[in-house]
Amino acid sequence: MARNSVSGLLSSVDDMFTTQEERDEQKLATVRNIPLSEITDFPNHPFKVKNDEKMHEMAESIARYGVINPVLVREKPGGGYEMISGHRRKMASELAGLSEIPCIIKDMTDDEAIVAMVDANLQRESVLPSEKAFAYKMKYDAVKRQQGIRSDLTSATPLQKLGLESTRELLAEKSGESHEQIRKYIRLTELIPQILDMVDEGQIALRPAVELSYLTNEEQEVLLDVMECELATPSQKQAAKLREFSKEGTLTREAMEAVIREEKPNQKQFAKVPMQRIKKYFAPNATM
Repeated sequence: MARNSVSGLLSSVDDMFTTQEERDEQKLATVRNIPLSEITDFPNHPFKVKNDEKMHEMAESIARYGVINPVLVREKPGGGYEMISGHRRKMASELAGLSEIPCIIKDMTDDEAIVAMVDANLQRESVLPSEKAFAYKMKYDAVKRQQGIRSDLTSATPLQKLGLESTRELLAEKSGESHEQIRKYIRLTELIPQILDMVDEGQIALRPAVELSYLTNEEQEVLLDVMECELATPSQKQAAKLREFSKEGTLTREAMEAVIREEKPNQKQFAKVPMQRIKKYFAPNATM
């Protein structure tokens, strides 16, 4: 293969895991190789780094050609470095047996680092609802702190309260999603992990999930068990009804079961229940 063809292939492969902003910055920044052992992950990093087939493909590419596009890090006060953008490249480098990785070192405040980390990762081709939820929440809070305004989106109801609408519009402008859509994603941070997993797996759609986020954690735990027993998840209308019962203080298990058992106009939506949770309802030697 001609050298130019190889160079073009490497650039296109690496571009899949970087943003245009990173690539533009690399042209202006000094790159330095840093030991992987000196780089820690970003605190509360909301994006999942999976050791899956795509990760192994990246590791194979890095083992063969190296890391073409440097990662972005910042220095930590106590020594070492903190990853801002490049967690996947770091894991792939470890899997490939590398001991160091090329880095762009940038001086950033905590909130600047959060914004940079979120912006870089949201440009990925596939982002889970849970990833967007916590990423938008982190960036929202960071932007509010930068503006010097107290933020509490989850408890605020009027859009204009404390300038909340303008901040969401700012996030929307950068992300390409409407500020209302961002509000919905941030609401998902109020779901218990098991129900949020169901949203990630496509078992519960975004709109009903937002309604369920207004239930208390205790109510969500009971609802989770009801959904598993009934092998069904609520529609938008049913989720809204559950939210209203919760607001009135009348959301009992019996009320949940009655709502979930209501006939839907479309096909009933079944939940995929983990086998270990089903087994408790059957004898040990039962065939499933």
